[in-house]
Amino acid sequence: MFNYLPLQWLFLFYAYCFFGWCFESTYVSILQKHPVNRGFMRGPFLPLYGSGGIMMLIVSKPFYNNILLVYIAGCVGATVLEYVTGVTMESLFKVRYWDYSHKFLNYKGHICLESTLFWGVLTVVFTHFLQIPIEQALLSIPYNILSIVTMILTVYISCDFMVAFKIALDLRDVLIYMEKAKGEMQRMQKRLDVIIAFKGEEVMEGIEDVKDGIKDGIINTASGISEKAAGIGDMALNIGNGITDGISERLDALSDVLENSFDKVKEKISESAEYMDNFRDEITELYAKYRIIKERMTPKPIKNFYDWYRNRTILGNPTMVSEKFKSSLEEMRERAERLSKRK
Repeated sequence: MFNYLPLQWLFLFYAYCFFGWCFESTYVSILQKHPVNRGFMRGPFLPLYGSGGIMMLIVSKPFYNNILLVYIAGCVGATVLEYVTGVTMESLFKVRYWDYSHKFLNYKGHICLESTLFWGVLTVVFTHFLQIPIEQALLSIPYNILSIVTMILTVYISCDFMVAFKIALDLRDVLIYMEKAKGEMQRMQKRLDVIIAFKGEEVMEGIEDVKDGIKDGIINTASGISEKAAGIGDMALNIGNGITDGISERLDALSDVLENSFDKVKEKISESAEYMDNFRDEITELYAKYRIIKERMTPKPIKNFYDWYRNRTILGNPTMVSEKFKSSLEEMRERAERLSKRK
């Protein structure tokens, strides 16, 4: 039982990857109420199921005649595989492609008692029932044909995996950059708040000094200027409050607040150029930094394929989570959903 040649083992791995994809995609599509191409890769293959299927055959082989030991071996082997895979992927890509944090007796969200018990049952059913007709079908395929098919699948799956791996790393880099961009925008908002408030006070103090030094005949003019300065002070306070209230974890919200603030500031600078020379220079510098951040966050045509592929990856893994990059991942998921609805 389970004595196969290397190419036959490899073919079985691909077959289990495909059957796992069929099961997962059907299950998740039912839950989501729309078709979902489930998995890390874009092709109809889930490597975790392929690895799990091979693992079940290997760990159950020494105990095949003892159902209880097969069950225990399946529980232990599959749980170890699931944990190692989950930890490795989160370490590399900074996201979890599955999460059991809400399950009873889970460990760091990677494994849980429910899935462990399920893997044991699946191992018994798989090795003693499902694998029998699969083995018969496998041995009935001429070895030459099996070799050609396996080699073709190897090339295709290897290419798909390499692209998927590249996209997963790209997704990680985007999440990291989004967090850095948020931090930079928040610092930019706070600096803008301080500058505007300071300059508003400076203008008002300057006007008061002028008022004290001039005669009664010019007081009305000075009062008009004072009102304008007070308007600038009120504007500074309003913008400052808006900025403080607008500091958000979402990049789009930060961007909207900054755009609005820059527009108002530019308008006031043009009205009060005499007092705002230094202010204008610093705002120009801040705005330049802001546009650089926006430019980097805007996909370029050359990245269209990778953006599409990344969106497919996000939509195909609705259980994907990241505690560190939670808000950024949610933004990307919402964006991917909006784009998918437009098509």
